[in-house]
Amino acid sequence: MSYQFQGQTLAKKQQSQRGRRSQNESRTPATREPREGRSLMQVLAGVFGLSFLLAGVGGFIPGITSNYDELSLFGTDSNAELLGLFRVSVLHNIVHLLFAVGLLAAARFSWSKLYLLGGGVGYLGVLLYGLIVDHDSEANLLPVNHADNFLHLGLGSAMIVAGVVGLAAARRST
Repeated sequence: MSYQFQGQTLAKKQQSQRGRRSQNESRTPATREPREGRSLMQVLAGVFGLSFLLAGVGGFIPGITSNYDELSLFGTDSNAELLGLFRVSVLHNIVHLLFAVGLLAAARFSWSKLYLLGGGVGYLGVLLYGLIVDHDSEANLLPVNHADNFLHLGLGSAMIVAGVVGLAAARRST
C-alpha cells in the first residue's frame, strides 16, 4: 500500500511539473520568469543603459574628458569634451546618467520597450534641439556641438531600431 501511495504522489508531482512547464512556455516575454533568460529587448536596453552610464561617469573623469578644468554646470561656458569630441557639462553628464536607467529598464520587458523606443525619440528630439539652437548662444544649455548632433542622430536611430528589432523578436518567439 505504501508503494502505491508513493507512486501516486510521484505521478502527481510529475503531472504538476508538466503543467508548470506548459504554463511557462506559453508566457510572453513580458511575463517571462527571470530564470528563463532575458529577451532581446531587455539585453539591448541593458547595453544602451551601460553605454550611457559609461558616458556619464566618463564625463567626470579627467583624461577621458579633455579640458576638464573648463567643465561648467551648463551652457556654452563649458569647454570640456568627452573623448576630445563631444562637448559636455555637468548637466550633460547628468542627462547621460539619467539615461543609464536602461540598466533598470532591462529588468522588465515592458520597461525596456518604453526605454528603447521612447529614449530613441527623445534623442532625436535632442538632435532637433542641436540643429535649431545656435551653438554659441546662451540657449545652448546642454551644450551640444556638431559631433553631438551626429551622435544624437546615431543614438536615437539605433535605439528605435533596437526597439523595433526587439519587438519583432518577441513576436516571433510567441
